[in-house]
Amino acid sequence: MDAAEILTACGAMLQGHFLLSSGNHSNRYFQCARLLQFPQRAAEVLSGPCRALGLAKKEGLLDFDLAVGPAMGGIIVAYEAGRQLGIPALFTERDESGAMCLRRGFEIPRGARVIITEDVITTGKSTLETARALEAAGARVAASLCVVDRRPGGDGNPFPWEIFSALRQSAVYYEPSRCPLCAEGKVPLVKPGSRPSK
Repeated sequence: MDAAEILTACGAMLQGHFLLSSGNHSNRYFQCARLLQFPQRAAEVLSGPCRALGLAKKEGLLDFDLAVGPAMGGIIVAYEAGRQLGIPALFTERDESGAMCLRRGFEIPRGARVIITEDVITTGKSTLETARALEAAGARVAASLCVVDRRPGGDGNPFPWEIFSALRQSAVYYEPSRCPLCAEGKVPLVKPGSRPSK
């Protein structure tokens, strides 16, 4: 099975009317926690982007020393990427002020090259916050790895580094005042994510 089939089989690809953390609405949502509860399936889904990263390293196109994922969605992805690539896996989390940072005694050597891992990338907000925390610690971001790349079509890459994903599926989202799902009034709006909405 390919990544989309596995995500569907796990119940991770949801159809409906969803309130995103950005405040916008969408008709599709990826709940990757439903995939990540199955380690073998998660390993299978992540094997594609991990192979691509490994090949890029072997060919001298990219170098990396560790994987770092923002809590919550990037933690298990970082662990699995680290396992497949043979590198350490850490995570960032928010401090009392809400800023993304390294905690729990994690240390990153100055100059370390990092792969930032995520479950889903849509706007790239968490990835960019993680990048700032890592760069403040003296690391350099080499690439991003995610299960699903949902960046809207035509918006380009929000990062100055490459994104390696198991599935690329552009997000369709609407401002609340222009949401056709709200106008129809047939499907209730739900907030499935972990981050508070704006």
